[in-house]
Parts: sequence; C-alpha cells; structure tokens
Amino acid sequence: MHLVALIAGLICCLGVALDAFQTIILPRRPTGRLRITTLFFALTWGPWSILVPRIRNKKVREQAYSIYGPSSLLLLLGLWALLLVTGFAFFYFALGSPFQDAMQAKGSGLLGRFGTDLYVSGTTLFTLGLGDVVPRAVAARVLLISESGVGLGFVALVIGYVPVLYQAFSRREVSVALLDARAGSPPTATELLRRHGFEGGQEALSLLLAEWERWSAEILESHISYPILCYYRSQHDNQSWLSALVSILDTCALLISIMDGTPARQAQLTFAMARHALIDLGHVFHLEEKSKACLYEGTRLDRLPPKEFARVCDALGDISIRMCGDPASAQRLHTIRTLYEPHAIALSEYLRMPLPTWLPEKEAKDQWRTITRLRGEAEDVLGGAVHVSALAVSSDLEDEGH
Repeated sequence: MHLVALIAGLICCLGVALDAFQTIILPRRPTGRLRITTLFFALTWGPWSILVPRIRNKKVREQAYSIYGPSSLLLLLGLWALLLVTGFAFFYFALGSPFQDAMQAKGSGLLGRFGTDLYVSGTTLFTLGLGDVVPRAVAARVLLISESGVGLGFVALVIGYVPVLYQAFSRREVSVALLDARAGSPPTATELLRRHGFEGGQEALSLLLAEWERWSAEILESHISYPILCYYRSQHDNQSWLSALVSILDTCALLISIMDGTPARQAQLTFAMARHALIDLGHVFHLEEKSKACLYEGTRLDRLPPKEFARVCDALGDISIRMCGDPASAQRLHTIRTLYEPHAIALSEYLRMPLPTWLPEKEAKDQWRTITRLRGEAEDVLGGAVHVSALAVSSDLEDEGH
C-alpha cells in the first residue's frame, strides 16, 4: 500500500512539474498528448464547444465563448495546485502518516489518516503554517520543508505567468482593432484593398503588410509558447485574431496571384510568415488530420466559388491597383488558397471562430463610407478655395505688371 502511494505521489508531482515547465517556462511548442494541460483542454473545451452553440442569442453565445479562456486559466492553475497537494499527501501516507493530530481519533482508518495527510499537505503548500498538526518523523519534516518551497515557487510562477499572458493578449488585440478601420468589421481582403485605392495607397499597403508580417511572427512566438491565448476572444463579437490573420492571408493571396504593383513583394513575405503561424498553431491542437480532410473536401468548404470570384474582381475594379487581366488568375488564386485555407478552416471549426468572407457584408450603415463622403466634400470645398486663391494671386500679379 505504501509503495502504491509513493508511486502515485511521484506521478502527481512529476506530472505537474513537467507540465508547468512546458507550459510556462519552455519557450517552444509543448509535445506529447498525455500532458495534463492537453487532457484538461480536451475534457473541458470539447463539452463547452458542444453546449455553447445551442445558445440561440448570438451575443450571449459569444459571451459564453469569451468566458472559457480566462476561466480555463484559473481552473488549470487550480488543477495543478490540487495535484500537488494530493501528490505530497501520498508521500506522507507512504511514510505512514507520521503526524500528531488532535482532531484525529485513535485507531482511525486509512481514510482518516489520509485526510490528515491532505490537510497537512494543503496547509504546507499554501504556507499557512498553523502548527495544529505536528510531524513525528525526520522524513516528514524534510518533506514539509520541501513542499513549502514548492508552494512558494508555484505562487511565484503564477504571479509571473498571468501578466505575461495578458501582455501578449493586449499586443495581439491592438493590431486586430486597428484593422477595423483598414479592412472593415469583420475584415475582408477586398475592403482592405479598396480602402487603399488612393494616391500613395500602394506604399501604405506595403507598410501595413510589413506590420502584419511582424504581428504574425509575434503570434507564432507567443501563442506557440502559450496556446491558451488562442481561446481568448476579442472584445468585439465581429472581430477575432483568426479572422484578422486569414483576411491578411486573403489579401496577400490576391496581391500575389492576380495583381501587380509594389505591394506584391511584401505580400509574399507576409504570406509566408502568416501561413507559418497558422499551420504551427494547428499542430499545437493536433489538427493535422482535420486539415487534410478539409483539403479533400474543397468543393464543400470553398470560401470563394467562381461566382464570388467574379464579384471580387468587380469590387476591385475601382481601385488604383491594376488587375493582371490573366484568364488563369482564378486558378493561381485557387492554388495559393489551398496552401492555407484547409488549416484556417480546421482552426475555425475547432475554436468556433468564423472565418472572414471575401466581400464585406452589406450593412445599413457604413461609417467608413460616411467618413469618406464627408472628406470628399471637404476636399471639393478646399480645392475650390485653393483655385479661387490662385486666381486672386494671378490677378494681383497682372495688376502689378500694368
């Protein structure tokens, strides 16, 4: 019995130590399907993602999805603490429960002794130090000191872990929020290109894609190390980090396959980094087989059917970036889409985050169009004022010449 308790204690404590090391400290993708964190998300996100879609109200449904990320963080930390308390309790039990407990009756059975071990382990891990239970063996005293050190280290990890998560989340969401004015809400590739159809828009678009190349690299670094961030939703229901990433990939796909101009070179760099981040995040959640299935079901899951492609071409006709006019452009676009869309669809279905469309949804009110119209009116007025001013200066010069 004591040997079994010792083995159980080793499994609990070493399992938590390895899992916490890979989750918090190790700066690379965790490996292994039998990790505590992997099992935790499999047992919690699966039922949650099945129950929440039954909520009919969209806002309530999105609110329920947004609760999972922060609450799962707290539950995971609580699970680690519970396993540590249980593991050290097994160690004390393997030593024969060498404690003097005034509340424990003489001749108590195994459950009574193990209850005392759990109590001692809990008060020691959280460094309460009440002193109502006294150890009667040297080995027990050594274990108590060791568990106290583990408890302090656990608290230190939690204090350092949570701020790092929220800093990475904040950095991610700043760029997602900025994309709202540049690509619409939810973002689309055609709207992003249309809003850059002004003089100097190509240079602005290149700078924007360069920023998203760096953003993708930051996502790759932070979300691979801390996969729990993938479950954190954006503050607005029509925004998400996944839809923003895919809309940038869509934009790059258009620039690479059917358009010319200076942004095409930067689009290749941004596409490579964004696709890298998308695929690696799919590997974190072991979605390789699902991505292959999405690739084979391309007809059913096609985000851009031929009719939609024609509408995209029509929508892009009034911007300054020229279309290539190549009849094979649709096939080139389809080929480049197969490089990332299956992975995006697999992540979308797993995380329950909708992917962006290629064309913006028709809304009754479009603030961007309203602002653009008002700015156009202002430019007309200012242009007229400048023209009048120029005529006045010319008249003055003529008067001086006479």
